[in-house]
Amino acid sequence: MSELNKTPFITVKDYLDYEERSKSRHEYVRGQMFAMSGATEAHEVICNNLIALIHLHLRNSPCRVFGGNMKLRIEIANSFYYPDVMVTCEPYEAKSVFKAAPTFLAEVLSPSTKQIDLREKLVAYKQLDSLKEYVIVHQNKIAIEIHRRCATTEWEVLKLTSADKFELQSLPGEPLVVPIEDVYAKVEFPLILEEDEEEYLSSI
Repeated sequence: MSELNKTPFITVKDYLDYEERSKSRHEYVRGQMFAMSGATEAHEVICNNLIALIHLHLRNSPCRVFGGNMKLRIEIANSFYYPDVMVTCEPYEAKSVFKAAPTFLAEVLSPSTKQIDLREKLVAYKQLDSLKEYVIVHQNKIAIEIHRRCATTEWEVLKLTSADKFELQSLPGEPLVVPIEDVYAKVEFPLILEEDEEEYLSSI
């Protein structure tokens, strides 16, 4: 994201009005708007894989999964974001342009958003009382980090590599469990070397 401007302070109403007319997407953080950059093919394929897997799992549930065009409002942080993948069980509202109580969020890392996803959004998302899991997915290698709420104020962090199963516990019904390769289906990149996996597991 690149900062659209630093002055003046933009109200939530003005942001929502602007976003309704805008041809591009902008996130909103404490009175400032930030233009969102475009995505790579790998990013989009991974997002679509996640959405497809979750959508199938939710077929008999009132909960819904959204891609990167639905805004998330975090009122306590005075922010609006566009998560790559979001699941909410809030009542259906045909004209709603944002959700405020997701149970699951996911971001696919890219060079332009990596630090924001790992830091700013991680802190902001964890302020949501409704959130049970936040998943961070690398797009240049098979590596996934799951932040899972295990108590009201406590979170566990699971780091997955190519040998692991991908399991979500925040969705209705039984946990969604699939081979991690399903998340990366149709994404092509060099095989991850063992030392790369060790570096990932020791990072962050």
